[in-house]
Amino acid sequence: YEIERVDSGKVAILVDNIGDSRGMAKVEYKRGWVLYNSFTQQYYEFPVYQQHIDYEENTIITKGGFQATIKPSFNYSLNPTTVDNMFQNLRLDIKQVEQGWLKNAIISSVNDVANLFTVDSIFNHRAEFEAAIITECNKRVGKWFTVSQLRTNIAPPPAITQAIEEKTKAVQEAQAALQRKAVAEAEAQEKIARAKGDSAQAVISASGEANAIKLKQLSLTPEYIEYLKVQKWKGDVPTTVLGSNGNVLLNIK
Repeated sequence: YEIERVDSGKVAILVDNIGDSRGMAKVEYKRGWVLYNSFTQQYYEFPVYQQHIDYEENTIITKGGFQATIKPSFNYSLNPTTVDNMFQNLRLDIKQVEQGWLKNAIISSVNDVANLFTVDSIFNHRAEFEAAIITECNKRVGKWFTVSQLRTNIAPPPAITQAIEEKTKAVQEAQAALQRKAVAEAEAQEKIARAKGDSAQAVISASGEANAIKLKQLSLTPEYIEYLKVQKWKGDVPTTVLGSNGNVLLNIK
């Protein structure tokens, strides 16, 4: 005989190993302290609080036939009212279930949902992709488990990664070209406006000078010209210095 204590947050079942049903019909829930015959009975404990699992890498196929690598991680909790039913169907302890039946259900759910998404759609809408996987998983395992906080950690093959990077780079370059075009057009408009302003200023200046000249020409009468000469004369008369052998001719009238 052995004795076990059912820990808090766990569900215990006691299974009979003898009889015609071989445990299929004789599965009992136990609480507190459990005394059992280890020769004829088996004792199992199943945690009903949340557990976390990280699976190793697996390859899936996306829509269009492209391969991708996933490394799923998620939380799960057992339905405490259906533990006996799970055991009767699987006949495994929880660690074996995690690495067998539950793992197959998770991977197949990811694969089936991935077949509905193209590669670029998966990475552009990752939240929707993983939410769809959680919904599909709970449809398959919801009788015994509740799955939450699933992350696929999906990684595309190198060729797809390069294609996505090139596409992103092309989009960025196109946006930069549009920005440069907008800047060039703005600068061209500024130059045109400046040239128009300079031209208008030149026309105005030339028109003003022409009008000034015209007014001056109208005011230059013979009397006004003589007046200007008198205003500039300082009272000096011309003087001439001649050599010793020079002849001076004066015409005196």
